[in-house]
Amino acid sequence: MSGIVPAPIARQPWQMLAPLCLLVGFGGLVLYSAGGGGWEPYAGSHLIRFSVFLIMAFVMTRFGKPMVKFLAYPIYIIIVLLLIAVETMGAINGGSQRWINLGPIVLQPSELMKPAIVLVLARFYDDLPVGMIPTWRALIPAGLMIGFPMSLVLLQPDLGTSLAIAFGGAVTMLLAGLPLRWFIGAGVAAMAIAPLAFFFGLQPYQQRRVFTFLDPESDPLGDGYHITQSKIAIGSGGLTGKGFNEGSQSHLNYLPEPHTDFVFATMAEEWGFFGGLLVLGIFAIILRWGLAVARHSNDRFAKLLAAGMTATIFFYVAINLMMVMGLAPVVGIPLPFMSHGGSSMMTNMICIGALMMVHRWNRKAPRSGIHR
Repeated sequence: MSGIVPAPIARQPWQMLAPLCLLVGFGGLVLYSAGGGGWEPYAGSHLIRFSVFLIMAFVMTRFGKPMVKFLAYPIYIIIVLLLIAVETMGAINGGSQRWINLGPIVLQPSELMKPAIVLVLARFYDDLPVGMIPTWRALIPAGLMIGFPMSLVLLQPDLGTSLAIAFGGAVTMLLAGLPLRWFIGAGVAAMAIAPLAFFFGLQPYQQRRVFTFLDPESDPLGDGYHITQSKIAIGSGGLTGKGFNEGSQSHLNYLPEPHTDFVFATMAEEWGFFGGLLVLGIFAIILRWGLAVARHSNDRFAKLLAAGMTATIFFYVAINLMMVMGLAPVVGIPLPFMSHGGSSMMTNMICIGALMMVHRWNRKAPRSGIHR
């Protein structure tokens, strides 16, 4: 292989990249159909964005471990400052204030915080002596690093992104070795304050989403419309689907957001149960590879970084699939690598780039049994 394919190309983790490219290409076909049978406005830009961010991921693999550790705190601070700037001068769209205009680009800083919180916590716990892990010194600073950006994101308001930040941070803390009883206690406390948070912390539209999740049939033409139409689209696909570009739910505009949040329903209607199995199988391959990278890492920083990035991708996948099947409230979480949208693609490709970077560190490590 080395005599035919250049070494820099042959060394790439194609056991993950090949399924990833297949998933993105399949997503392009689904978006082609969602766009009415054309590459514009969704499919073409989807493939271009992936190509650009794939180059970014390859560039990330060239970063050395000392540089990444050095940049962890500055990156976190810059994104926090951007979140503060969103609150003071951010653009309002659809009733939410989540974007900031930086001239040539319009940025959603909350998306960048998802991988950034994993990076900064990996650096924090790597620097913390092992003996301090079961003490408050491992809990309070990390909790503040998660809680402050979460509160800023909740003000936008964006419950889904804030939960993603909390999930990535909590997984990193758990894998760092914090006592399990702390997480159990936090879960019990969360359940105790959930009623107060629901009535006093959530926006009215967010409360309606919870009621709709519990009983979508109570208002099938109003708040329950999204979930009802999504279930119809998925169920009508059967085993093999209606055929490419033949989905009536999306083409007749019954299915809302067929190119973003509900792209899986668009796919399932046309490709059926077997199409869903293909998507789930590819995600399983990518996530399994990410966990293998973490398992074969040489130090705490690399292990936590790889595991946290894998958990961030998993959160996207799990919540979106549960949402479109009516197993979770609608929270606006797109499906990675298939939904149309630059912010989601950027975040998930940063996670992929970080995993490829740790994979390269593992290959260069001077020990046997390195993951390849």
